[in-house]
Amino acid sequence: MGNPGDRLTASLLARELEGLGITHVLGIPDNASAALFRRLEAEGRIRVLTVTREGDAFAIAAGLWIGGKEPAVLIQNTGLLESGDSLRGTVMRMRVPLLCLVTWRGQATLRGGDLRPDPETLSRSDVDSVAVLTEPTLRAWGVAYDVLRGGDDLWKVRAAVELARSRSAPAALLIPDSIADDDEGTTA
Repeated sequence: MGNPGDRLTASLLARELEGLGITHVLGIPDNASAALFRRLEAEGRIRVLTVTREGDAFAIAAGLWIGGKEPAVLIQNTGLLESGDSLRGTVMRMRVPLLCLVTWRGQATLRGGDLRPDPETLSRSDVDSVAVLTEPTLRAWGVAYDVLRGGDDLWKVRAAVELARSRSAPAALLIPDSIADDDEGTTA
């Protein structure tokens, strides 16, 4: 991200989620998402539920949706891969319109190359293999996705929520950089 004004900050993202009617955010904080989790907990307008496994976030989100709530899941891409069966067998099968915010660990190791998920690439020490697998996995599961690179891309949050609702299916936003902590002026 080039300009400080285009940084994706926790307050901008929290405000956008609240404006879209998101009632709960479920997940496991990681370095990239910690600032948003802290912001949401401090503000208290969106309920934060931390889980022990990412698959639980999808199952609980489905239950909240059945109960009339508007949940979103916030997890790292490693957790996305871990939770595939819960996403497929619960959220996809039940047609839950769920926003999935996925921090894209290792995305920086992909720059400058067209890396394919093959044994040669996945064994390279200079490449984070989960970064290579993230997009092909979302495509294989039929999950629509986009990349949320900064504050100027906030419109993509609304677009993803609207897409999820219109398709009655999950939609994901990959977040390649840490969400900035507004209070400290640094990234989490």
